[in-house]
Amino acid sequence: MYEGSKVESPPAPGARVRVSVVMPVLNEGRFIEATVQSLQAQATPGFDLEMLVIDGMSQDDTRAKVTLVCAKDPRVRLLTNPSRNTPAALNLGLRAASGDFVCIMGAHASYDSDYIAVCLQELIAHGAAGCSGKIETAPADSSLQARLVAWVAAHPFASSARSARTQPEGYADTVPYPVFRKQTLLDAGGYNARLIRNQDNDMNQRLRALGFKLYVTAKTRCRYYPRPDVWSFLKHAFSSGVWNALSLRENPAALGLRHFVPLVFVTALLVLAALVSGGEFTGAYSRDAAVVLAVMLASHLGIGTVVAIQIGLREKTAATLWLAPLILAFHCAYGLGTLRGLFLPFLGSQAVRAQGSAESSQDCI
Repeated sequence: MYEGSKVESPPAPGARVRVSVVMPVLNEGRFIEATVQSLQAQATPGFDLEMLVIDGMSQDDTRAKVTLVCAKDPRVRLLTNPSRNTPAALNLGLRAASGDFVCIMGAHASYDSDYIAVCLQELIAHGAAGCSGKIETAPADSSLQARLVAWVAAHPFASSARSARTQPEGYADTVPYPVFRKQTLLDAGGYNARLIRNQDNDMNQRLRALGFKLYVTAKTRCRYYPRPDVWSFLKHAFSSGVWNALSLRENPAALGLRHFVPLVFVTALLVLAALVSGGEFTGAYSRDAAVVLAVMLASHLGIGTVVAIQIGLREKTAATLWLAPLILAFHCAYGLGTLRGLFLPFLGSQAVRAQGSAESSQDCI
């Protein structure tokens, strides 16, 4: 078992270290240019920067756009990930990285110009193995659906107060878009290739189990762009729920109770609905079940309406009133996904792999 003191000493004053960005991508033509530009603009006091873009054989213009960047900036390298999943890309990037530190970055985000520098400084200052900045959730475009999705993803009632998007500054269980000491990731054995999703939660837990600390700083920020429309957002929530159930079999300690609150909520709704519709089979229980079901739904929508009004006053728009039913749909999709995942076969089957994606979950709940 590694202890916290196992973390290496900070670099000697005046010594330059190398930091390697590791960024898995798949069909990210919409965001890739802006994301890479925000990384190219990073201030690099006391360190050199390389950027490894690991492409999962994209079928859009992602590769072409990154290739053009590579031709102009030798710090940027394009690698191919034939496995087309995130953990394989991350492990490929770890093997190729020449840095003492690695940044695990996402293509659905842009970063303050001091993001890497501040995270590196804070990592050393707090004796941590990994450090990330705070996340600001921003709409993927100017459409109403994109704004609704961003408002849902950013609010503690929808995503919980301890998610990667809402957690406070300080030592943390999970670090989104972190700077890591590369050796600690190697000591932990790299990313679990069986977890197409939740590989970040799994790695964070294994690092903590080895005695390493993780830290979130409020001194720098990145902007995360969630799905641009409601349907794809709910599909992503369903998939995240599926992978929570699957990840529970692989590493139960990597998930918290908050990841399963939507499952409890949805299961209660389904049981109550079954009692209500049971007719003569449920008898006297049917009316009581109907009352409880109505109270649960009304309470959820009521809290969602309060959230909608708060955000509406801040944003100066009545469109936020759509948030109440959308948050309910989000929780139901997430919970149904977890319920579905409980009945899927073990990791490794084609049915399970079809539920994955080429990016990390970013801790929706």
